[in-house]
Formats: sequence, C-alpha cells, structure tokens
Amino acid sequence: MVNEQAYKRLVAELDAKKVSLVAVSKNKSVEDIKQLYDLGQRDFGENYVQELIEKEKLLPKDIRWHFIGHLQSNKVKLIAPFVHLIHSVDSEKLLKEINKEAKKNNRIIDCLLEVYIAKEETKFGLNAEEVEDLITQILNTNSTNEEPEKSLKNVCIKGLMGMASFTDNKEIVRKEFRFLKCLFDKYSAVSLQHSTFSIASMGMSTDYKMAVEEGSNMVRIGSLIFGERN
Repeated sequence: MVNEQAYKRLVAELDAKKVSLVAVSKNKSVEDIKQLYDLGQRDFGENYVQELIEKEKLLPKDIRWHFIGHLQSNKVKLIAPFVHLIHSVDSEKLLKEINKEAKKNNRIIDCLLEVYIAKEETKFGLNAEEVEDLITQILNTNSTNEEPEKSLKNVCIKGLMGMASFTDNKEIVRKEFRFLKCLFDKYSAVSLQHSTFSIASMGMSTDYKMAVEEGSNMVRIGSLIFGERN
C-alpha cells in the first residue's frame, strides 16, 4: 500500500534539490506500483531479474525500469530489451555482456558503475583503481575503429552508484558518501561515448538525506513510500 502523503512530501523535497527518485518496488505488488504510477512516478527499481520481467509485461510501457540488484551475466539477455538503467555494473565481464546484449537488441543501454564504498562482505562493487581501469578501457576501445568487436559502444556509462554501510554510525556513512562523490567529481568532466558522467546514485530510505547533503542526485527509496518490507 502506497503512503500517498509521504510520497508527495518526498517528491517535493527532492524536486527542490534537483534529485531524481527511483522508487524501489521489489517484492511490491503490481497494484501498488500502478497506484504510484498513477501519482506520476515513472522510475522504479527492481533487484531480481525474474520479478522485473514479470512486472514489465503487466505494467505501462512508459515506466523506466532500473535494475539495482546484483546482476548475473547470464541474465542480462532477459532485461536487455527494455531496461532503462542498470545501476550495478561491478565487473568488466558484466559490462561486456551488457554491451553484447544491447547490440543484439539494437540499443545503447545506460549503466552506472557500482563502487564498493562499504566495509561489508555482503556488498558488491569496484574499488577506485578498478573504476579508473574500466573507464580508461572504455575511452581507449571507443576511440579507435581498429578492433570494433572489442568496442563498448552499446553501453553508456552515466555515472556511479554506491551503497553505504548498514550502521548507526553516521560519520562512517557520511565518509563513504563523500568518497563516492569525490570519485564521481573526478570523472564527471570526462566525456565518454554518447554522454558524460551525470549521475551520482547514493542514498536509500534510511540515509537519503545525508546522501543528498553529500552530493547525490539520484536516490533509491522503497520503505518510505511503500512501507516496510514484507
């Protein structure tokens, strides 16, 4: 069940700061998503491939579906025809698979590189050196036509995503967000194929205010809108 008043307050708050809202709809019903859609929300985030493809079939086609969970390479083909933005690119192998499936679908798929900012074994992501290596590789392969089979011209790196530690220590969380924003600033002026870095995706229901203070321009929020997870 959507908390309509909470949603409207949140949208007003984020709009004033030019921050995009991705409504995290994993484990939520088609009816709940449609209720939020009818209030004007178009960006929805899902964590599981099978759940996403089932919902995509049943809901309006102008929804912008964001894949925000850990994505296995062998499942990219299932969402490649329609996904709007993949937040969780955490390896060169995965990026190449997305590029391959995007090419098959005659698409350019927007992606975020997921950065490992939390000190938790359950989190995924690239470290700072791996981010630099991957961006350098993209620039190099896309600047030459000598080996087109190695180019990554069917993916567009739009920015970075990170998930902070699950802790009550706000200074740890703030430090992690600040690190990601510094990394984002480093590459935001770098022109990549088709676009430039423009998205710093960090912040969820429990920490989005701090994330916005530290420079996030896209937040992923579920429980504040839909209520606590089942």
